[in-house]
Amino acid sequence: MTEKTRGRLTTRTLAMPADTNPAGDIFGGWVLSQMDIAAGICAGQRAQGRVVTVSVDSMSFIRPVKVGDVLGVYTEVAKAGRTSMQIHVEAWVRRDRIGQREKVTEALFKFVSIDESGKPTPIPEEKDLPSYVKEGMESDF
Repeated sequence: MTEKTRGRLTTRTLAMPADTNPAGDIFGGWVLSQMDIAAGICAGQRAQGRVVTVSVDSMSFIRPVKVGDVLGVYTEVAKAGRTSMQIHVEAWVRRDRIGQREKVTEALFKFVSIDESGKPTPIPEEKDLPSYVKEGMESDF
């Protein structure tokens, strides 16, 4: 049985030789950066404004990412509070752009919604969100 992704495909990019570590695999920091970008997109849409990453929890590297893999990052709002939210993030690869699809890592990112002066600001209620955000929240890829 093939494992299903959790969340919505938020970003996709190609792992390049410049992103490798000394062992020749893609550097974990590059993967983390791609995940933070995708999580920020998801959090910004949910907050309908500016957000900042405040923590990353439960990071698990499952398999290495190789040069030539397509990295797809899936996101889902796991929990939303008054000014903060948790975004569940999964990174999957398509080996050599066309091969086997495998989950390579996942994590829980915490974001805070902030205003123009950098102060925490309330997150809108779900009922007040635009339809494109609501549709993504209901998706079960």
